[in-house]
This record gives sequence, structure tokens and C-alpha cells, in this order.
Amino acid sequence: MELETMTYEVDKNLAHVCFTRPEAANAVNPVFCKELKLVMLEIEADDSVRAVSVTAEGKVFCAGGDLKEFNAAGDGLPDVVAAMLEDLHDAIYKMNSLPKPFVGGIQGAAGGAGMSLVSAFDLVVSGESAKFTMAYTKVGLTPDGTSSYFLARHIGLRRMLDLTLTNRVLTAPEAEAWGLVNRVVPDEEIAEATIALAQQLADGAPNAAGTAKTVIYQGYESSLEEAGDFEAVNIVNAAGTNDGKEGIAAFIERRDPNWTGT
Repeated sequence: MELETMTYEVDKNLAHVCFTRPEAANAVNPVFCKELKLVMLEIEADDSVRAVSVTAEGKVFCAGGDLKEFNAAGDGLPDVVAAMLEDLHDAIYKMNSLPKPFVGGIQGAAGGAGMSLVSAFDLVVSGESAKFTMAYTKVGLTPDGTSSYFLARHIGLRRMLDLTLTNRVLTAPEAEAWGLVNRVVPDEEIAEATIALAQQLADGAPNAAGTAKTVIYQGYESSLEEAGDFEAVNIVNAAGTNDGKEGIAAFIERRDPNWTGT
């Protein structure tokens, strides 16, 4: 698969996605959105992939929409944005529905659509000097990238309104305190820490982390009884697998488990 705006490879059951438009602050454009969707479909089709790390080249993780390309589109901008969002939103829907954890590593800044991606990842590692901002209304636009769904769930409705309406910029420690990111590391350790966390998930019981992700997201949107019933179905299924039995035995015997994916 040939890509212009990102790279994709798989090693040791871990998929590595890296944005490669550093000259444009990894800004989102039509090609980026189309390729992100293609990558998600590839991840879905590859049964060897158990977790995914998402990082970026350069000083900025993702500055949001490519405003230079938007400006050049002139009166055709609404059509350009509509086509972009069809691909971008499809990619994020797929990322969320896949039973494979996604770990994002954020350096420099995440703004606009970049902030939306941060909100949609399952786990987020941030560099200590990273900044986070919505920035949509600052240029006369409104939120996209599914941020209206994910962001308030992570940080609360009032805080999301603050970020969106005032374009407040969060520091990495503030983003961690607000629940937007999971951990903050030195800037020079972002990629290493992101990949290490994703690899930890990929090395675990092949189906446990992915199914747990599904249980958590579905439970959040369900009634108490629906959530409990869905939990029961999945843990009963897990208890009947060889990996479920092996995990319990290894814990009791104080040894590392031998996962087989069965």
C-alpha cells in the first residue's frame, strides 16, 4: 500500500501508523483523510494486528485542517470539506469499532482535527511541552472529526464548551489533569513511550484488550442492565477460551502466561 501522508507497517502484532507531512504540520487534507480510512481498513483486515500506535514526524502532531488548501479551494471549499469528512469520519468510526486498542503519541501541538483525533484514540501519551486547542471558532468554523462525541465524554461538557468557544490552549499537564491524555513523558521519549505502551497491549492475551475496549465503549452508551448483560456474555466467553484458562493458571502458578489466541 503506497501512501503519501503517512506510513503503515506491522511488527510483532503491533501496527505502526506515522503521519509524514511535517512540512505542513501534519495538517489534514483530502489525501490524508482518504489514506487514514485506507489504513483503518487494512488494520481491520489483518488478524495479526492486536494494537496500534499512532505517532507523527516533525515538531507538530497535527495542526488540524490544512487552511492553505482550504483557502485555495475558494467557493468549492464546502464540497472539499464534505468529501474530507466522509473519509475522516469513516476512519474514526472504524477506529472506535475495531476491537484493537489505539495509542496516540502527541508532540508539539494538536489542534482542530488533530484535537479530534486525540479525543478518539483509546489511550494517549503526550510530550511534556505539547499544547492542545480546538481552534475551530478562531477561524470561523465549527467542530468536526467526532470531537463533539468524544471530547465531552473525556473532559466534561462545560470544559468542552470552554475549549471550543474560547479556543483556550491546554498544556500537557492540564490535559492530563482534565483526562484528555493518560500520561505525560519527556518530549524526546514520546515515540518510544507510545510504542512501548501499544506493544504492551499487543503482547497481552490476544483477544482480551480488544474485547475489553468494546465492552467499555458499549457499556458507556448502555443502560445498567444492558451493560451488565453484555459484560456477562463476554467474560463467560473469555472464561471458556484456552487463553482464559491459561491466564488464570499462570497467575496462580506465578509464571508468565503462554498466550495462543484460542
